[in-house]
Amino acid sequence: MPEWLLITIYVLCGILATIFITLPIFIGFILLIVKLFTRKKEGRRLRTLPAMSRAMPYIMKHRSDALNYISDSIDISAAEEYIKKKRAEGNKSFGIMHLLLAAYVRVVSEKPGVNRYVRGQEIWARNDIQIMLTIKKEMALDSPDTVIKIFPKPTDTPLDIYRQIDKLIVDNKKADNNGFDKTAGILSALPGFLFRYVVWLLFTYDYLNLLPYGLTTYISPFHGSLFVTSMGSLGIPPIYHHIYNFGTVPVFLSFGTKYKKMHIDNNGNIKERRMIDVKFVTDERVCDGFYYASVFKTMKKYLKNPEKLDTPPEVVAEDVK
Repeated sequence: MPEWLLITIYVLCGILATIFITLPIFIGFILLIVKLFTRKKEGRRLRTLPAMSRAMPYIMKHRSDALNYISDSIDISAAEEYIKKKRAEGNKSFGIMHLLLAAYVRVVSEKPGVNRYVRGQEIWARNDIQIMLTIKKEMALDSPDTVIKIFPKPTDTPLDIYRQIDKLIVDNKKADNNGFDKTAGILSALPGFLFRYVVWLLFTYDYLNLLPYGLTTYISPFHGSLFVTSMGSLGIPPIYHHIYNFGTVPVFLSFGTKYKKMHIDNNGNIKERRMIDVKFVTDERVCDGFYYASVFKTMKKYLKNPEKLDTPPEVVAEDVK
């Protein structure tokens, strides 16, 4: 090989190495400047947690290290009657998913610890509620999936949740691509080695809390309070869906089809009840098992008495400092 060619290759390799090393530093500096002048923040770092809680993200570095799996069956007999009333009022697409999400939002308003997230091995309290749902544009095997994100307020009622979701589903089925689809399309068009490099950058900037607010809030489906998938719409039981290591989602909810079950009441009478199976995958680092148990018990309480969700809470609890 000619000497000039070797020198050229060495020079090009040096230039590429310099770019790949210095580019992340330069971009990180720009993102830091943008972050400093951005008024809106995803959350605030919790500084008064017990020592054990603060140590957990350092012991369990990745979200996949800290997964807990919870399975339960919920009596939705009262919820079914409530759904019939709402549909009779003209809300034709109102269903169990809207009620499940409304119950979860109400629980967040009372027990905000479930709305925490881990970033940079620190625990943060989220400033809002963000719920992601996977939808198909059409019920066909070759129909693409997309993710929509709603931003319910802690005081929202089931009808508020219903209207937000219904509007987003209609808008996304009409549109060719949403923000997430466009971003994923651009990244997937990159050569494999560049794709991996960009993903590494995203992981790094996310760890350092440098990703722009607009990206994590309005585009990324990996940042939020709760991810939901309906297996019932596919006619199959719920699954334990993993939580992503990238991003901040602490809870993944999957629910299945409705079914009937015979139940013996306190008087020995056999009654038919309508049931639904749910499965939660949770990040243990944001709050302990006792707290999660309280969250899910409260959620079931509201599903057994859904009329209580029609009245917004008078007080919204705040997380610790």
